[in-house]
Amino acid sequence: MSAVPVVLPLVQQGDTCSRSVRFSRDDIATFARLSGDSNPLHHDQQAAQRARHGEIIASGEHTTALLIGLASSHFSQPDAHGPREVLCLNFNFAFKAPVFAEQAIELSWKVASVEPHDRLGGLLVHLDGKAAVRHASPSVVGRGTLLIKSAQP
Repeated sequence: MSAVPVVLPLVQQGDTCSRSVRFSRDDIATFARLSGDSNPLHHDQQAAQRARHGEIIASGEHTTALLIGLASSHFSQPDAHGPREVLCLNFNFAFKAPVFAEQAIELSWKVASVEPHDRLGGLLVHLDGKAAVRHASPSVVGRGTLLIKSAQP
């Protein structure tokens, strides 16, 4: 009698990933310049001091780019079930509070649900994410949808 191999899912509801980042004022200014965001709140200390938050703030796209990168990088890495292939299908974000220079920001995603999608040949994975200073309300909240497939031939 031969044993039938157990096929484990590539990703499961409740799976998480996270990473800590810290933006310097130079990081914030450089990212804004490279992404075409000329808002002085990202590079001009005097303009930032006159504005609502009184300090240089990271652009929303800076934080969200790192959140998307975290999801894509994490879920494309091989895991105990083998190599995975990831396609980012959709991300939506809401900005709740500014991200200031030199703050330790925790980026995180949690798998909210997983559903097989036969036509696309993989799993639709819905994620809930956030960027937040530890023990504080999130600065950014997000929702993402990935297509994850086995990368085995």
